[in-house]
Formats: sequence, structure tokens, C-alpha cells
Amino acid sequence: MNLVIVGTAYPMRGGIAHYTALLFRALSARGHRVRVLSFKRQYPSFLFPGKTQRDEGPELVPVQAEALLDSVNPLTWFRAFFRLKKQRPRALVFKYWMPFFAPCYATVSWLARRFLGARILTLCDNIVPHEKKPGDLLLTRLGLKFSDCFIVQSEAVESQLLQFRPAARYLKIPHPVYEIFPPAVPKTQARRLLSISEPNVMLYFGYIRAYKGLRYLLEAMPLILKRMRVRLLVCGEFYEGRRELFALAERSGIREAVTFHDRFIANEEVDSFFCASDVVVLPYVSATQSGIVQVAYHYDKPVIVTSVGGLPEMVPDGRTGFVVRPRDPEAIAAAVLRYYREKRERSFSRNIRIEKKKYSWDRMAQAVETLTS
Repeated sequence: MNLVIVGTAYPMRGGIAHYTALLFRALSARGHRVRVLSFKRQYPSFLFPGKTQRDEGPELVPVQAEALLDSVNPLTWFRAFFRLKKQRPRALVFKYWMPFFAPCYATVSWLARRFLGARILTLCDNIVPHEKKPGDLLLTRLGLKFSDCFIVQSEAVESQLLQFRPAARYLKIPHPVYEIFPPAVPKTQARRLLSISEPNVMLYFGYIRAYKGLRYLLEAMPLILKRMRVRLLVCGEFYEGRRELFALAERSGIREAVTFHDRFIANEEVDSFFCASDVVVLPYVSATQSGIVQVAYHYDKPVIVTSVGGLPEMVPDGRTGFVVRPRDPEAIAAAVLRYYREKRERSFSRNIRIEKKKYSWDRMAQAVETLTS
């Protein structure tokens, strides 16, 4: 089948680009002719809170991608359509994660469906954004309007989709494991590389915004440190709240126990941080699913998450990690202390190796085939 994935690809950075590359590889491995229609600019610089939108490291999974789209330049949307007109794809697979891209996606999908007869599949990370803004509902309706079918990856997103498209044709397939990163290294080696001497190490990973809930993990740290010696690694670029969270760490007396790696973590470094850690803690206030869980599962690392969105679906409580109430530092601290007191790392890691078999890219590729054939 002749397929085009519409979404972010290298040299753009981040989880969406990684997802696109792995989906490209999975579909290509099943014998499809696959191309990627990517962005030459995702966001105007004044709307992007990070330092750079580009990945400065090597391409980990090569993809056949063309960077034609500019999210705020309609001329590029029509140029992209004329490129599609030459390629004549059977279907377009749109990677949808926020309503900001709805005008671009709606224009390209309408043109491809109307003039090329292509099927339009929208692969939904989110339907309703984590941080709501005026116009989101209107843009979301526009973004979903011309899709023939959908893939959702959690019950939370399934419910949101049906609010906008009650008769939608869709499949629910869990978010696959991120297999794009370097293989695991021994814990002792990773800790030596990062100059960590503490016997217990926790990891918060991913960019930092209010809905990710890092504040509540920092507030839990004094309760944890009263009972045990632990090092918390906070790895990710601050998109907001840097001054407030650093002040919180100083004020609560935990600064010496927290290492902030305030930057985008390069792909080739990811293994060190995960392998140095005993457990990953994601104290989100809002979520649908989390790509960070799937990076942790790649390294067989247990995860403590909050009971928001699809996170409890991804982390069966007491099997591959613990699920706690959101916005509750005491609950986070209790879960961390229980994890270490009961020595759960080995059993949870063993369960992850079983659990993650259902998070396969081949299963996602089969879903794309089913909906676009």
C-alpha cells in the first residue's frame, strides 16, 4: 500500500518525531511504500518555549521524509498537496496531538480526500489539550472533521473522540514502546558516568510544564528524605516554572538531593539516565497517555504514576509500578517508600518484560492497515 505519514520527523526533535520514525519503520517492514510529510517549521519562535526545535544529534531511524509544511504558512499546505498529487497515496496517516495544527491538517486532509480519493486516518495522541486555550474546541472539531477513521491509544482519548465524533470508526491500540534509544547499560556503569553515589535513585524525565506535576514530587521529597537517602534526577527542559521550582527545592531543604539537568536530553544520553535509576516517577496532573512510560518500559524500569487519563491503563497498579492520587505529595512519598521498603524493582521489572509485549509497533501497523485498506 502507498502510505504517507503526516507529522513531525527528524531533524525536528522530540517524542513525536521518534514515534513517526518507528511507525515508518514498522509499516515499511510490512511491505508498504511509506513516505513522511513533515514540517520545516512546527511553531513560530515566539510560541515555542524551548531553546530549539531541531535535533542536533544523529538520525537514529532513517525515514524517507520531506520537510514541506509550515504550520502558519497556508501556501506550504497547498504545495504539500501538489506533492501528494504526484505520489498518489492510498491513505494519509495524520499524527494529531494539539489543535494548533488543525487548520494545516484540515486543509491537507480535505484536499487529499476530495481530489485524490485518499483515506484519512488520524492517529490521536490527544483530542482535548492538557492546557486549554480559547478556540480549542472549534479547532479540534476542524482538525477531526475530514478524517475517515481514527486510532486512539487510551480510554481517556477514546472518550474524548466520541464526544466530538460519536459515530467515529476507530481502533484503540496502546502506545507502543519507544525502541529508538540506545540499549541498556549496567546500573553501576550508568551511575559512575553520572557521578551518582547515593544507593537509591529516582528519575523524573521529560520537559517541564505545570500539568506534568513536578511540583508535587518536589513537595514529596522532604517526606522521603526523612526515611531514606535518595537522589532525584530531574531531566528535561523547563518550558515554564523554572524559578518557582528551584525556589521550592531551596526552601524545602532538598536542593542537595535533587540534580536538575535543565536541558533537552540528547537521544544518545537517554540510556544513562534511565539505567542509573531504580524507578521513574511521573506525578502528572493531567494526561492521556505518556511516551515517557514507554521509554521506561524499553529499559524495564518500574514507574510510579498518578491516576489521570490513561496512565493507570499503562501502569497496572502493583504489577509494573504504583498508581497514586494526583496533586498529593504524601501519596507520592508513600509509594516511593513502599517501593524501596518492599524491594519491588526486580519483580516489577520482570512483569514489565511480560506487559510490554502488547505494546508492539507491528500491532500498530496492523491497525493502520485494517483502517486504511
